[in-house]
Amino acid sequence: MTSRTDVAAMIDHTLLKPEATPADVDALVAEAKELGVLAICVSPSMLPVTDPGELVVATVVGFPSGQVKPEIKAAEAKQAVADGAAEVDMVINIGQAVAGDFDGLEADIRGVVEASGDAVVKVIIESAALTDEQIVEACRRSEAAGAGFVKTSTGFHPAGGASAHAVSLLRETVGDRLGVKASGGIRTAEAAEEMIAAGASRLGLSGSAKILNSL
Repeated sequence: MTSRTDVAAMIDHTLLKPEATPADVDALVAEAKELGVLAICVSPSMLPVTDPGELVVATVVGFPSGQVKPEIKAAEAKQAVADGAAEVDMVINIGQAVAGDFDGLEADIRGVVEASGDAVVKVIIESAALTDEQIVEACRRSEAAGAGFVKTSTGFHPAGGASAHAVSLLRETVGDRLGVKASGGIRTAEAAEEMIAAGASRLGLSGSAKILNSL
C-alpha cells in the first residue's frame, strides 16, 4: 500500500467543471494546501490563482475536445504561462490520431511546447477513444515534440477515463523519460493505487480528500 504522503505528492487537485466560480477555486487552493498535494489544475480563465503558496499551478489547453487550431492552442498556452501556470495539460486533436495524421499531431504538440517556454507540458491523449496502436504512436510523438508527460484522459469523454491498461501502455512506451499522468474517473483509493502500480507518476483527481483519507 502506498503511503498517504507519497500519494499526496503525486496529485494534481483538479477543478475543471464549467460552472466553477472564483470562490470554488479559492476553496480548491485552501483544500489543496490542507491536504498537502503537489499541484492544482484549474481552467485557464481562473488564472492567475490567488496565493497558491507552494502549490504547482497547472491549467488546460484545447480542453476538452482538442479540436482547436494549433495556433490557438499555442496562444492559449502562452497566455496561461504568462498568467502563472507552471504546467500546461493540452488535449491532442483526437481526430488526427484516429485518422493517422501523426505528423500533424506532433506539430500541434510542438507548438504548445514551444509556446509554453519553461512550463511542463502534459499531453492528454484521451486513451479510451484510441486503439493501443494509436496510443503508442501518440506517446512517441509527444516525446518527440518535447512534452514532459503523457496523460490518459480529460475525464469528459464519453468513452471513459483512465484505465490501468492504458497507464501501463503509456509507461511501457515512454519508459522513465517522461511522466505518466492518470486522470479521469479515479474516485477511490484502490483505483489510485491501481494506477500507481501500473506506472502513473501523477494523478489527476477531483476527489483528492476522499482518496487520501482512505489511505
